[in-house]
Amino acid sequence: MNRLNIHRVLLWGALLLFAAWFLAPLYVMVVTSLKDMEQVRTGHLLSLPTDPTLAAWAKAWSTACTGTDCGGLKPFFFNSVAMVVPAVAVSTLVGALNGYVLAKWRFRGSETMFALMLFGVFMPMQVVLLPMSQVLGWLGIASSIWGLILVHVIAGIPSTTLFFRNYYVGLPDELVKAAMLDGASFWQIFTRIVLPLSTPILVVTLIWQFTNIWNDFLYGVVFSGADSKPITVGLNNLSNTSSTVKEYNVDMAAALIAALPTLFVYIVAGKYFVRGLTAGAVKG
Repeated sequence: MNRLNIHRVLLWGALLLFAAWFLAPLYVMVVTSLKDMEQVRTGHLLSLPTDPTLAAWAKAWSTACTGTDCGGLKPFFFNSVAMVVPAVAVSTLVGALNGYVLAKWRFRGSETMFALMLFGVFMPMQVVLLPMSQVLGWLGIASSIWGLILVHVIAGIPSTTLFFRNYYVGLPDELVKAAMLDGASFWQIFTRIVLPLSTPILVVTLIWQFTNIWNDFLYGVVFSGADSKPITVGLNNLSNTSSTVKEYNVDMAAALIAALPTLFVYIVAGKYFVRGLTAGAVKG
């Protein structure tokens, strides 16, 4: 019993140590964002703010300079929202349809098509920059929110297809066959039988896509225009804008503002993400 207790103490001690190491940067960001510049200059990096203030947050949101524009991160934040919501929804829906077809309505060459689609999961993003910019130019949506939405939908389809296809392979074929014998159509089987059974993988895919698209910088900086830059580009511009005094508290507040949506998603739905993975998201 004593040996068991010692092992448990050592295990918890190691876990707490790793958790503290992992959370230390977040702690520094939070406490620094709540300080004024006098406290930042005179205080210790890990010290708590003596007089907490949200002034740095307010400035980062509405008045901080991002290059020549001093409107804060607010417009960039709403650009990201306008981009992420439709991009996540469309890429998830298309991935679900692809996975459904490739798993339950197999045809000649379906396995080859699936294998070719998997190249998109491992293809470096830099490879598609030039051809994608040409396509956006031909479509007349270059440097716009619609262009960014299209880019992220196309980039996300291989991953979402992989997730759904591997999940649907584990669903009994008898469900689809029985529905077909009852006269159900392709869309009726998909919407009334398959989708209601897809909650775990839907959560996984939505979280995965939301995180990837919200945190993306490369596509955002390459394919956006002056009025369509996402939050990651705005954060980069804010932190690199030169001024007489480097305001670390504003930079930390801006970084937290950019990270809050993904932190919120993982805090609220993190347990469902793990359940979805164990339910078959990476199986097959």
